[in-house]
Amino acid sequence: MKYWYDGQLFTEDKISLSIDDPGLKYGATVFTTLRVYQQSLDHPLTQWKAHCHRLQTSLQQFAWCLPNWQKIAEGANYLIGTYPVLRITIFPDGKEWITGRFLPENLVKLQQQGVKGWLAKDSLFQRSLQGHKTGNYLGAYLALQKAKKLGFQEAILVNSQDNWLETTTGNLWGWKEGTWYTPGLEVGILPGIGRWQLINWLRQKNINVIENQWSPSWVKSLELVVYTNSVVEVIPFSSIDCQGEYLNFDISGELLQILYQYYQ
Repeated sequence: MKYWYDGQLFTEDKISLSIDDPGLKYGATVFTTLRVYQQSLDHPLTQWKAHCHRLQTSLQQFAWCLPNWQKIAEGANYLIGTYPVLRITIFPDGKEWITGRFLPENLVKLQQQGVKGWLAKDSLFQRSLQGHKTGNYLGAYLALQKAKKLGFQEAILVNSQDNWLETTTGNLWGWKEGTWYTPGLEVGILPGIGRWQLINWLRQKNINVIENQWSPSWVKSLELVVYTNSVVEVIPFSSIDCQGEYLNFDISGELLQILYQYYQ
């Protein structure tokens, strides 16, 4: 195992932190996870600058120390020879921690056959500071673990009005009547980089995209629901358990090809 921490490459599975480190005590970190295409940070699908901008925006809003961006790029370049997926974490003092992982072995199967989703209707599962990717990801983590225990692969988070927000790992998209829909940022979701990429690309292709509020009644009218993130790209839902009421979707058609085209 390899990881990069504070300007150095380590080949072990342990990291040393002070017991008073706020990242350890409070989850006080910001992070971003990216998929590196063709082992290049400059590949347009990697969106390296967008991921760095995400980190910088959160750090500035939290009034934390900015990291050494050159060190981050150096560490990332060390790891992309082994790992196609990187997670870059920044601590309040500006230290960087970069880890790598592999793509899910069953990713192609998930994209082709879809996943079963579970609606996480409990305030316990709400994510804090929705506009930022912080180390305090406990709400989403608990929702995903509960979904897996129940036999599902992904959970969908909702707000106090039961409006759908996002999944535990990505942004939601829905299709009906010739238009793609995705929850608007104003409802309190993470502004995903993959989401932003697709919105711009679809509009360039003159394909309708609407950012809106996903109420429980409106969701039932959708012909297809998928989620996206920077790692898995596009994953469709074959079915979603809305606390006992099931929504089932036909994912065998050509609709998904519209989104897949962006990554080809």
